[in-house]
Amino acid sequence: MPAQVTNYQCPSCTGPLHFVGASGKLECDYCGASYEVAEIEALYAEKEEKAAAAQQAAEEKDAENKEASAAEGGDWDTSGFTDDWGAEADGMKSYSCPSCGAELVCDESTAATSCPYCGNPTVVPGQFSGMLKPDLVIPFKLSREDAIRELKKHYRGKAFLPKTFSSENQLQKIQGVYVPFWLFSGEAEGSSHFECTRSHTYRSGEYRVTETEHYDVYRAGTMPFEKVPVDASSKMPDDHMDSIEPYDYSDLKPFSTAYLPGFLADKYDVSVDECRERADTRCMGSLQSALRDSVKGYETRFPQGKKASIKAGKVHYAMLPVWVLNTKWQDKDFLFAMNGQTGKLVGDLPVDRGRFWALFAAIAAPLSVLGSLLVMLMR
Repeated sequence: MPAQVTNYQCPSCTGPLHFVGASGKLECDYCGASYEVAEIEALYAEKEEKAAAAQQAAEEKDAENKEASAAEGGDWDTSGFTDDWGAEADGMKSYSCPSCGAELVCDESTAATSCPYCGNPTVVPGQFSGMLKPDLVIPFKLSREDAIRELKKHYRGKAFLPKTFSSENQLQKIQGVYVPFWLFSGEAEGSSHFECTRSHTYRSGEYRVTETEHYDVYRAGTMPFEKVPVDASSKMPDDHMDSIEPYDYSDLKPFSTAYLPGFLADKYDVSVDECRERADTRCMGSLQSALRDSVKGYETRFPQGKKASIKAGKVHYAMLPVWVLNTKWQDKDFLFAMNGQTGKLVGDLPVDRGRFWALFAAIAAPLSVLGSLLVMLMR
């Protein structure tokens, strides 16, 4: 396992702290703040206590999820999982980020110089030990150059984007990462109740009469689902991973370490049971949408009630390709993700407030003059 290293960060700006013998304090090169050693040790001890409490809460929630799983539709079939990598383990190495906790693996020829998730330049090499082996992988189809080109296209037309953010030295921090995913297969079953109306108008003597008929409409059905993806990495934002879908599953291949050279692979840290709620929500949502769309021929359609359940099936552990860019701007982290197969890219951009207010002033000044002239003319 990787060595345990604590990377002390400045409480003010999150920059790295280092000990200065002359002052006997931990000092930050970025904001100039300094701290007593005991002060920082106490701060990190508190963080460790909170982390331990969060871990205990997560374990309790995991136990609750397992009970709910047994009650709702049985446990997911994970019988194909194994942590035996065989001879392939000899050509692997492990990295750990002491800043965000990411655990990464790669082939022995790939060097990891920084963490793709938080940008921390310190990643600690360690001896590879048997982690759960994926059974499926979609290989990278697009190159680093493709990722840089798509990112530059994403920058275009962004008037308030800071110039330094889009400079070439930032673009070079793009890293190809195989992100862990659980792929859920099973069946959703449910029903929906709608109150619908249908109206028709006719003349009766001197009157125009509209009659409205009310109907109770019920729909029920089942829907199989195959390999619904849920990312199993807590470091990667779920909305980013949802947004760069879909992947073309025709490129799914049995996992092999031959696809790793030049790329990093993230170790999953969110269990199957923890991810099942997201998978269930997506599948039941698709079923309810299909039931709703089957109600046709009415002028109005109001949902009155619904229920659904999931019949658990097979779960696959897959590695899917993502190009990741992590950078900082004004002490804030910005993470971009691009589908390494299709090129779909998402991410939030920082705003250069100086440019924003300059443009605002340029627009507001003539409008203010125009308003003053209109007031004078109306007197």
